[in-house]
Amino acid sequence: MTEDARFEDGREAPLNLGAFDAEDLDVVSSLVQDAVFTLQDMAWRPRERRLALLINRFRWEDGARARHGAERVRALLVIDNVEGVSSQGLDRDDLDVILSVLSVRFEPDSAEDVAGYVTLTLAGDGAVRARIEALEVTLRDVTRPYRAPSGKAPDHDA
Repeated sequence: MTEDARFEDGREAPLNLGAFDAEDLDVVSSLVQDAVFTLQDMAWRPRERRLALLINRFRWEDGARARHGAERVRALLVIDNVEGVSSQGLDRDDLDVILSVLSVRFEPDSAEDVAGYVTLTLAGDGAVRARIEALEVTLRDVTRPYRAPSGKAPDHDA
């Protein structure tokens, strides 16, 4: 009997990170920069107070890129303690449009407040904004890495 490959079979471990302050979120933001997803990959669950996105993120942390080429991985980006969600610049009827993450930022209500907003800024002037009671964001890889379709890292000089 054969079994499926596991993360443990590779040399690099999948990411499983939590962000509980703005500095933590900056790290998560850098790891999800240029991640792509569709509106079908985003779920707002009001009863669970959770906004979840299944993203295809570029593996910026990959130190072996020269050896095996550019890779992406499917990951869950989850924002908890969400009181409400809004968006700007998105056509909610176009479920298949590919959206690209530029950054994820926390904006507190005041200098000492843990409540505020987590904003996902998207390419093309779009944004998703979650009103939160307290900052709790997780990023967890859920598949094995795969070769990026373009075969290269996203270009930031364009």
